Amino acid sequence: MGFVHRRAFMAASAASVVIPNLAQAQTSTGSNVTWGTMTRAARDAAYNNSQAVSDSAQIVNRWVAASATFRSQRPKQLDVPYGPGERNKWDLFPADNPTAPCLVFTHGGYWQMRSREDFSCFAEGVLARGWSAALPGYTLAPAATLTQIVSEVRSALDWLAAQGNAHGITGPVIISGWSAGGHLTALLLDHPSVRGGLAISGIYELGPIRDTYLNKRLKLTDEEVSILSPTSVAGGQ
Repeated sequence: MGFVHRRAFMAASAASVVIPNLAQAQTSTGSNVTWGTMTRAARDAAYNNSQAVSDSAQIVNRWVAASATFRSQRPKQLDVPYGPGERNKWDLFPADNPTAPCLVFTHGGYWQMRSREDFSCFAEGVLARGWSAALPGYTLAPAATLTQIVSEVRSALDWLAAQGNAHGITGPVIISGWSAGGHLTALLLDHPSVRGGLAISGIYELGPIRDTYLNKRLKLTDEEVSILSPTSVAGGQ
């Protein structure tokens, strides 16, 4: 992956919101504004990365173009099914050494957009260093609840642990992901096949999401906010 793509990725990651930055949510007079007193428009803006990063569309378009090129160069193990859903598929990029570590990268998009195909180019760096890489897809909201999405990605890791050998991947699994993928990474660190993880700009507290446009498709329940917020899970351990 070229330098420009790495820089674009880090810039967009830094712009993603984990939880609204209330230090920045201030009026022009300098008075503090809490989430509960913000308008709906202000809450929506706190999670609108496309609005916050003026050239976000161009950044993503570069990822997509780089990923299409990368996939055309490594077509052998694309669209490998791990489940019955249309998006329940892996893109696998095994290293020359089957026992090399494998980076599992889960795509972002607020659980309701994007696809693994858009992020294939991020496998290039670890492959150049002798690692394997694997990118799982998952059903998007509203066709799936967040509970179902988490279950799908967990089952993808189950499949990789059981079937990876047949595809040249037997090494330790390191999971990562950006945005929604960062959230899923944090939740799945307890999977028995996972040795470590790097969650990038994930959303680790789900409660505020229900007060934004994002919940129109997610339709989060009280139970999901409680058990699928990594901050809550970590706090209960």
